[in-house]
Parts: sequence; structure tokens; C-alpha cells
Amino acid sequence: MVSAMKQTVVDDGVTIAYRVFEGVEPAVVVLHGLAGSSREFIATAEGLAGRRVILIDQRGHGHSTTRPADTSREAYVSDVEAVIGKEASGPVTLVGQSMGAHTAMLVAAARPDLVRQLVMLEGNQGGGTADEHRALGDFFRSWDVPFTGRAQASAALGEGPLERAWVDDLEERADGLHPRFDADVMQATIEAVGEPRWAEWESITAPTLVLYADGGMFSDEQKADFVTRGRVVRRVDLTGASHDAHLDAFDQWISALRNVVAESAPAS
Repeated sequence: MVSAMKQTVVDDGVTIAYRVFEGVEPAVVVLHGLAGSSREFIATAEGLAGRRVILIDQRGHGHSTTRPADTSREAYVSDVEAVIGKEASGPVTLVGQSMGAHTAMLVAAARPDLVRQLVMLEGNQGGGTADEHRALGDFFRSWDVPFTGRAQASAALGEGPLERAWVDDLEERADGLHPRFDADVMQATIEAVGEPRWAEWESITAPTLVLYADGGMFSDEQKADFVTRGRVVRRVDLTGASHDAHLDAFDQWISALRNVVAESAPAS
């Protein structure tokens, strides 16, 4: 069963919130994407029933500190290390989507002792242009918040799976509903992801599963290049799926993830 939201305060004073689903170890640790939260992966944790699953709200997201001073990739990595050290008794299966996949990749590179398996959904070595990063920040700044209610938020944001996840995660305050992230922090975070980290990717020795969606954000050439430059990598392609395949291609996603987790099943 899922616990209440737990918290830990890391070295720079930022509070990191996370959810724990009890079960046997090795634990599975899941990292959401930019402007997401652990809430998106509750169904994933439930789909891994029986295994200990830890869903982290990365800094700047969800119930964690909304406006951290440090949005560097190193800070994100350190946060994950802290939660793993507190909640897992040994190396984990580390899972991430999009920006969370990038964080997971860097954790696996920096701390191979903590990661027995790596799973990256719609992630790569990083990149993007300054204009793209600015446009993403502008998109979040364009939201006319606070929303008066979830129906009004849905009308403004849309009815797709990702938009529904945003609406479901809105925070109730006295003046209305607000996103659980700050647009400027999201832009700063994605700018940090913009630095390609090929050396880290090429150093990872943990067995890695890379999942791509046919309707995702990467070209065929980008997918092939990334997989080829990894060390111990398998690739799975999800069909009829978007960049947020954990939401709109859930059955394919959870099937692939269960197969990986079964490989680290404890001895009976």
C-alpha cells in the first residue's frame, strides 16, 4: 500500500518529497519528467504490486520545494542519492521519464553502486536550443493562474493524458488552483538538461532498458545513436504512444517495466 507523502531535507535545505509503496526489495525508484510529479506514476507503482516502489517529487516539482536556488543537474542527482540512501537497503532499479530519465542516467553514471538496473522512458543524453528552452518557459508562464476550478483548468489546458495529469495535480490555495511548479524554475531546469552528457551515458555499466514512443520527441537517427553509444542497452519501441507513454500507452509501458523488474526479483 502507499504511504503518506514522506520528506527528507537535503544538504542545501531543499525538502524532497516522495511516496513509498511497501514491498520486497530490490526497490524500484521512479523519477517523473519536467513539470510532472510522483502522482503520474502511482498507477505504475500499483502495477508493480509486491515490490517496494519509491516515487520521488524532484526538486521544484510536486510537494518538494518549489523554488530551489540550485537547479543544476548535480543537485537533482544528489537528491536522488539521498532518498535511495534513506529508503533502500541496496542498489535499486532506477526508472525515469524524459527529464527524469536524464536525472536517472546521471545517477547511474555517478553512483554505479546505487543502481542495479536503469530504465529510461523517452530520455537521452540531453540537448535542445536556448530558443526551445525559453519557449517552454513561456508556455508555462502563459497559464492564466490561479484557475477557479478543475473544470476551468481542463478547458484552458486541454483534455489529453498529460493535461489531465497537470489538472489532477493542481494545488488548492485560498485564491484558487495553482500548478505545483514555477515556470522560471522549469526553464532553468531544462536549460541545465540542455548540456549533452555523452561521457556519462557512455560510462554506464548497469543493464539499461531504453523505451521510445513512436509519437515521441526523438528522431529515428537520435534514437539509434543514443542506443548504439550505450554499453549494455536494450531498446523497446512503444506504438500509438506519445512522449508521455506512461500515461497514454500504459499497458505497453507496465509490461516492459515488469519484465525488467522481474529480472531483479529476490530469490525465493
